[in-house]
Amino acid sequence: MAPLLWSASGGFAALAVAAGLGDRRRRRRRDPDSVGWVDWPTVQMLALIALAVSAGLALKT
Repeated sequence: MAPLLWSASGGFAALAVAAGLGDRRRRRRRDPDSVGWVDWPTVQMLALIALAVSAGLALKT
């Protein structure tokens, strides 16, 4: 069970990094009036919470 949780933790970490890059790209766009459909800060926060939970469970087992 622990390897699965560590794999999930790695996936959530990758998702958090990708969301951070997406938010950075959104903030630096040329046309400030063009809106995106993904709320990157929320995606990043949820990924970090899921990372903490899965890593905590992996350490506990």
